[in-house]
Amino acid sequence: MAAVRGKGENVTFSTEQMLRPELGREERLLWSDMPKQGVCFRTSDFLAVPFSLMWAGFAFFWEYSVSSAKDAPVFMMLWGIPFVLIGLYMIVGRFFADAYLRRRTYYGVTDQRIIILSGLFTRQVKSLPLTTLSDITFSERSDRSGTITFGPNNFGFSMMAGTPWPGTSGRMPPAFDLIGDARHVYALIREAQQSARAAKAA
Repeated sequence: MAAVRGKGENVTFSTEQMLRPELGREERLLWSDMPKQGVCFRTSDFLAVPFSLMWAGFAFFWEYSVSSAKDAPVFMMLWGIPFVLIGLYMIVGRFFADAYLRRRTYYGVTDQRIIILSGLFTRQVKSLPLTTLSDITFSERSDRSGTITFGPNNFGFSMMAGTPWPGTSGRMPPAFDLIGDARHVYALIREAQQSARAAKAA
C-alpha cells in the first residue's frame, strides 16, 4: 500500500479512506494500516493444531464406527455430524475465516485515540482514548511484524487468537494484530499517548 503524499509514511491511502469517516473535525491520523494478509500461522497453533487433529480424529472415528455398525440408530449417526463439522473448521476453516476477517480490518492511531475498524458482516468501530490506555503489550516476530494488545491479556483468550468463534470477539482484548514494523508503531503509540496526556493536563 502506497503512502499518502503530504501525510507522512505512517499513513496508507486505502486505510485512510476507510478510517477518515470515523475521525473528528480536529483529529489527526498519525498511522494506519491493515493486518498481514493471507493465511497465517501463529504461536498458538502449536497447541491448537494437535488439539484440532485429536478432536477431528475422534469425531471421524465416531461417525465411521456408527455408520459401519448394523442397525445403528439414525440419531447416533446425526449426533456425530456437528462434531465432524467443528473438527473440519478447526483444522482448515478457521485459517480462512481468520484471513477473511483480516481482509476487513483496519487499524489507526490518531493524536487522540486508537481506532480498530472490523466486522465480518457489519461495520464495527472500537475506539480507545490514548489518555486512558493502561496496559499495552507488544510482541514481535523475527520479520519485525507483531501484535500490540491493549488492556489485560488473558492467556486463555490469547490462545484463541486467529480462531474466530461466535461470541468470543467481545471477550478478546483489542489489538493491532499481525502488523508490519510493530516496534515502530508501538513507539509511535507511546509518543502519542504522552502528548495526549500532556495536552489534557495543560
